[in-house]
Amino acid sequence: MKKSLITKTVESYRIEENAFKNYVAVSGDVAMFEILEIGKHKTMQSDSKRNVALFKGDLILAAFGDRYATEQFEGYVPTSVMSEYHILGAGGVIGIVKSKNAAFKDIEPTKVRLIGFAVDAENNIINTKFHGIDIPEFTADKRMPKVILSLGATMDSGKTTTAAFVSRGLFLGGYKVGFIKLTGTAYTKDKDFVFDAGAERAMDFSDAGYPSTFTIPIPEILSIYEFLRTSITAQGTLDYIVVEIADGILQQETLALINNQEFMRTIHAVVFSCGDSLSALHGMQVLKNMGISPRFLCGKFTMSELLIQEVKQYIDIPVFTLEQIEGQESNALLA
Repeated sequence: MKKSLITKTVESYRIEENAFKNYVAVSGDVAMFEILEIGKHKTMQSDSKRNVALFKGDLILAAFGDRYATEQFEGYVPTSVMSEYHILGAGGVIGIVKSKNAAFKDIEPTKVRLIGFAVDAENNIINTKFHGIDIPEFTADKRMPKVILSLGATMDSGKTTTAAFVSRGLFLGGYKVGFIKLTGTAYTKDKDFVFDAGAERAMDFSDAGYPSTFTIPIPEILSIYEFLRTSITAQGTLDYIVVEIADGILQQETLALINNQEFMRTIHAVVFSCGDSLSALHGMQVLKNMGISPRFLCGKFTMSELLIQEVKQYIDIPVFTLEQIEGQESNALLA
C-alpha cells in the first residue's frame, strides 16, 4: 500500500472494511482506497515526500478533504456514501470533483474506490486534523519574530515566488527566516521551494494534519496558525516569519482572514503579488478598503517593464522585481 503525504503521522492503525459501510466521511478521515482509473493524478506525494507513480489496482492510504484550485479542480467531501471517489490533490486528498478549469475539460480525475477506513485500537476512525497534537488557542499578539504576509491578487499571481525571494533577500542580508504556508491543499512543493531559497525552516497547514483548509472555519485556521508559528519558533530563534495565504484575496478563507482584525494584528508587513497591471491597481483598492497597505508590489507583472510603468503611473508605493528583492532592496521596507 502506498501511503500519502497527508497520512504521514498515521502509524498505528488497521483497516476496517466492514463496520462503516453507511458512514459518511468528513474532512481528515483516513481510509484505504483502490485506484480504479488513472486520470489527472498519475503520481501521489508519499509520506516520505517522494512522488510515487500510481497504477490501476494500487492501494493507497489517503484522507478525505475539499479543494479549491481555480487552475485545476474544485472538489468536496461528499455528503453521502459514494461508489467511487476522485483524487483531488497529489498530497492524498480525496473527494468528488464539482468543477474544473477548462484546460482540463478532456482530462478526468483519477478515480478510486473506498476499501475501508483506518481505525485506532478503540475502533475509532482516525482523522488527520491535529492528530496527536493538542489544539492550541490562538492569541492575537504581535510578537517576535516579525511576520511578513505574502498575499496575491489571484491563485497564480506569483505570491509563493515572492515569498521565496523575500526569504532569500533577508537570508542574504544575514537574517534568520522561517516560512509558513497557512492555507491551501496538501503538497510540499511551495514550502520546499522557500526552504531552498534560504528559509531556515518551512512548515504548512499539513503539518497540523489538514488535507486542505478550503471550507475550514476561520477559528480552526487561526488555531493552525498558532500551532505553526509556535512550532517554527520553538526550533530556534528567527528574525522573520514569511507567511503565505493561498489563492487570491477574494477567495473565501483568504478574504475572511485578512478581514479578521485579530489575525492582522499579528502581521508586521504585507507584500502584494499581482499577475497584471489592472489586478495590481484594483487589488490595491480592495486592500485599501480593508485598511491594508502593502509595503511594496511584486509578482508576475514585474516580468514586464511596460506593465511596471503602467502601474507606477497610478500608485505611490515601490514596485520590486525578483532581482531587486533578492538583491535586498526591499529589506529596509520590511524592517
